[in-house]
Amino acid sequence: MKKIATIILNRNLPEVTERLYEHIDKYDGDHTDIYVVEAGSEAEKLSRYVTWHANSPEVIRDGLRYGRGMNFGLTQLLKEGKFDQYDAFFLLTNDTEFKAQSTLAPLMSILNDHPRVGILSPCSERWGERLLLKSEATRYFWFIHNNAYLLRREFIESICDKDQADMMGFLFDGTNFRGYGSEHELIAKAYANDWAAAITSQVWAAENESHLLGHAAQIKTEGYEENLSLYITEGRRWMRKKYGFNSHWSMQQYVKGFYDKFFEFHPEYRQFKI
Repeated sequence: MKKIATIILNRNLPEVTERLYEHIDKYDGDHTDIYVVEAGSEAEKLSRYVTWHANSPEVIRDGLRYGRGMNFGLTQLLKEGKFDQYDAFFLLTNDTEFKAQSTLAPLMSILNDHPRVGILSPCSERWGERLLLKSEATRYFWFIHNNAYLLRREFIESICDKDQADMMGFLFDGTNFRGYGSEHELIAKAYANDWAAAITSQVWAAENESHLLGHAAQIKTEGYEENLSLYITEGRRWMRKKYGFNSHWSMQQYVKGFYDKFFEFHPEYRQFKI
């Protein structure tokens, strides 16, 4: 039985999604089942690997984005009775790219070696965090970009809201549509509940931003600059309403407080602290 469920989020870019699907199937097909969430894609632009098509009028108009899309995929697995059969969930945007080698085998080996890690991400060669991963290939962080999260099932179970098992709840807060600050919120919940969030340089990943830059109209979203502006403006409004924070800095400090406390309770992991 395969122990990992990979969920890929697509919106009107079937070729991009199919390349990612086929890459994972080629290099990690023995380790994972692969599911594709179509986030309001047009009928003629569905991937041939589509698993679920979210096609309500709202989703067709706006899409799902990462948080709502992963909520949708995870709760579909829950409703179908498949959630409990997996040890971990690999949550991918379709613009994620990997090297021509196994991604999940080394990631699962790291999870096995780090029993309190609930969130694990490959590093990107464009991230400054790579500079902190020289003496230790895997370290624990209080912020990680969310294009390729591997989440341990027990971690999800410790924080999820099964009473709101839909795209608006469950794991991510769907009211934060574009997701500014959602990484901080998830990682704060991890450390507050005795789990860590890690980045590893044993596996590398990249986000191909050319799809957003060159195909914004096709995926029915704003252009890069407008999208970035809305991402920040709407996210700050969400952050202030939910937490009373007026800045990204305040949210970072909130998460770091839980991060520091984790190592007080778990001094055995201090070698992985940044």
